[in-house]
Amino acid sequence: MSETDLIPGQDLIPAPLSVEHRGSAPGYASLDERTTLDAGPGTESTARWLRTTLGAATGLPFADGAGPCAIRLRISEETARERGPEGYRLSVDDSIADGSVGGAAVVIEGGGPAGVFWGAQTLRQLLGPDAYRRAPVREEAWSLPPITVEDAPRFGWRGLLLDVARHFTPKDDVLRYLDLLAAHKLNVFHFHLTDDQGWRIEIKRHPRLTEVGAWRARTKWGHRASPLWNETPHGGYYTQDDIREIVAYAAERHITVVPEIDVPGHSQAAIAAYPELGNTDVVDTSALTVWDTWGVNPNVLAPTDAVLRFYEGVFEEVLDLFPAATSPFVHVGGDECPKDQWRRSPTAQARIEELGLADENELQSWFVRHFDRWLAERGRRLIGWDEILEGGLAPGAAVSSWRGYAGGVAAAEAGHDVVMCPEQHVYLDHRQAPGDDEPMPIGYVRSLEDVYRFEPVPPSLPPEAAAHVLGTQANVWTEVMENRARVDYQVFPRLAAFAEVAWSALPVPAERDFADFERRVTVHYRRLDALGVDHRPPAGPRPWQRRPGVAGRPIEGTPPNV
Repeated sequence: MSETDLIPGQDLIPAPLSVEHRGSAPGYASLDERTTLDAGPGTESTARWLRTTLGAATGLPFADGAGPCAIRLRISEETARERGPEGYRLSVDDSIADGSVGGAAVVIEGGGPAGVFWGAQTLRQLLGPDAYRRAPVREEAWSLPPITVEDAPRFGWRGLLLDVARHFTPKDDVLRYLDLLAAHKLNVFHFHLTDDQGWRIEIKRHPRLTEVGAWRARTKWGHRASPLWNETPHGGYYTQDDIREIVAYAAERHITVVPEIDVPGHSQAAIAAYPELGNTDVVDTSALTVWDTWGVNPNVLAPTDAVLRFYEGVFEEVLDLFPAATSPFVHVGGDECPKDQWRRSPTAQARIEELGLADENELQSWFVRHFDRWLAERGRRLIGWDEILEGGLAPGAAVSSWRGYAGGVAAAEAGHDVVMCPEQHVYLDHRQAPGDDEPMPIGYVRSLEDVYRFEPVPPSLPPEAAAHVLGTQANVWTEVMENRARVDYQVFPRLAAFAEVAWSALPVPAERDFADFERRVTVHYRRLDALGVDHRPPAGPRPWQRRPGVAGRPIEGTPPNV
């Protein structure tokens, strides 16, 4: 079946629960200058989005008003009962589309405001790829099939992590990625704001975090084993008003923003700005600069009361910028924290003795537990990478399971909530195909089909533990992604496959119809093109997408499942 053979409504990504065609020929109903927008209570944000986004693409005014030729937005208690707050029912009524009246009625009923918004995203797909442009490219009416779509997501957490610390992503590109998440019905944006290579969020009480910590003198070009360097200084950060804008923009699109402030590892940028944060009794931290290469950094935070107070001040400002209503979770990292400095540090060893801890793993657990309690007292939930299991899991913490399924399984079986994001399956910085043409190839080969066959809930989990799997997320680490085009290449089209895994009620991986998804994704490439996404073509990278002569880190063989 070719792209042109697809029946309108059968090319939707992610795949909905049900699609029913009614009436005469598809495309008979239409939207035109007479189409009004009838927005019920609670649907105002979707109405704004329709006018600004679909209005720009179609050139239609979508004036306020009820009537036979209208897009009607409603919150439905029945839909809420049947499908939940993110569920929706979209119906296109073509019965009024005759020669005397023309037009169509589109009714979107959501279980809540988010459900109405996801229904509007489906409406956009039904209108065709040109509905993804910023201005009209044709004058004819916008056709719609007489159709009913009923839908609801499988998981409540459908996320994407964007690492802006290794390579800074300008604010406008962050807003663009929020739009791309919304277009794929993803609802969590994990905002990785700090790392050894850069601190990206303004903290007013500690200005050197951005004055010093946001900038590095040069950058490793390629994998850390590469002999090449980009000698251009690199950096940038978001002002507090930038953050407020990003959070508000996400909320309008029903996207939760999860900020990540890394502790106690991945902290050299902070230590370069404030040397007293490091283990000064074993390292001359005054000589440290923002790190210019990749890998696991040995310079970690000192386990002192002064450091705890410093980061409490950081988190106080973070909580103000990310309100609980839109950002209930705060990510503290907790991963890849080498213990060598703590083993040599008299201060750290004295802390272990004072607290009666068994070892340095328990010292890290103490550090994380402190912020678990601190955040819980302020109505927030801590989430961290699966290393926070080492030395004892903080009681109220949730886990991002990245080193495979094992950490997530252990946490879920212990009654902790889990987000499944195993690197072997959904790290989109990993290469998409074998061969030398892939730009700066990193990690396992994870093809479009591989991502499509990812299953977030291991079959070994009993039902009571599986209920703790909040959902899943794809992660984009930007060590070898120096600009927006490189990020686009790594993310798309694989994010479309991931979105279907996160949203749709798919069968077990071996029974998934990848051939059908491939047919639908041929249409989706045209949507991505209209959005200006520099995706990977199915035939492989275009000449300008390659990075000849720049070393990556290929890993041979098939990745393990755990």
